[in-house]
Amino acid sequence: MKFFHLSDLHIGKQLHHYSLIEDQEHILNEVIGYVKELAPDAVVIAGDIYDKSVPSAEAVSLFDEFLTRLADIQPSTAVLIISGNHDSAQRLDYASRILGRQNIHIAGSVPSQKGEYLKKVTLTDEFGEVDFYLLPFMKPGYIRGLQEEGEELPETYSEAVRYVLEREEIDTAKRNVLVSHQFYTGNGGVPDTCDSELFSVGGIDNVEIGPLMGFEYTALGHLHGAQQVQVPTIRYCGTLLKYSVSEAGHTKSLHVVELGAKGKEASVTLHPLHPLRDVRTIRGELTDILESAGEENRDDYISVTLTDEKDPYRPKEQLEKVYSHILEIRMDNTRTRKRLEEFNDEAEIADPLTVFQDFFREIQGRSLSREECGYLEHILEQVKGE
Repeated sequence: MKFFHLSDLHIGKQLHHYSLIEDQEHILNEVIGYVKELAPDAVVIAGDIYDKSVPSAEAVSLFDEFLTRLADIQPSTAVLIISGNHDSAQRLDYASRILGRQNIHIAGSVPSQKGEYLKKVTLTDEFGEVDFYLLPFMKPGYIRGLQEEGEELPETYSEAVRYVLEREEIDTAKRNVLVSHQFYTGNGGVPDTCDSELFSVGGIDNVEIGPLMGFEYTALGHLHGAQQVQVPTIRYCGTLLKYSVSEAGHTKSLHVVELGAKGKEASVTLHPLHPLRDVRTIRGELTDILESAGEENRDDYISVTLTDEKDPYRPKEQLEKVYSHILEIRMDNTRTRKRLEEFNDEAEIADPLTVFQDFFREIQGRSLSREECGYLEHILEQVKGE
């Protein structure tokens, strides 16, 4: 059994103020090429199809074109899709039953009522059946309707995932694959994350990988950097494109998973991807950076850090003459480092009333009156109560 493991397409995303729709169309075309070349049994997409819960028309159109082209490839390739935290589960579920007849299987929502279970897709190869369990992004509150009389529902993300998987009563004598979109951790280790990913304060959305250990392979989405979680068969494939400056050092690849007979560990092969434009960081003096610009990289998305001790003349205008997609320009020299050190000096944390009084005095040129202070204290008390 051979399948592609994709995730976090984030169709419709912008990088700073640049639309990435053209870049995404290019990379999805490369995926189509790999499907034609390698003939996988399935293409698995582990969530975050779109970048927003209400995607733009052009984003929906691009994904529609991608699915249509996949469906036209012969021999037929199954497509398995779950929703991520960026997706609208209800919108992604639209027409899922009709699409299922075209071998495109979508799970937008987790089971939420008694009698509902995870969507399971069974594929067959020379070794028998492989059951794919589709577990969309979930929070503990999503499964309240599953509660039996007298039963305590899980309160944490880890407990919720375990609860949902255990009620499936999965046949471990068969080969099973889980597709999931959560923030998984193992043995207290925390996976590598990027600036483009957001997580709950205090790690309350962490999910322990214990319930995943019985699967032949777990195809994860959520993290943008490709990595395994404790074992090679529990894996984030990462994004197809670089979606933040913090990902500039990543190597993006297409993950191709192969399952053999029961008991044989799944193997993962990485195939190179070739983005329309790279995301790069450049550091140095302005003159050197301008001279190093070549025709092959002028259209890349670049983050520039200038190290000139003397402020160069109109650096942005000079850089824009040779680079078409500048994300940001930073200065790092003796003066800026000194300012940063002064800024990082320990500051006294004042209460909200004092902070606003100082702000009002600076803007209005006078202090708050006693009556105005009374109004503000009343408002702050109301906010504190809320």
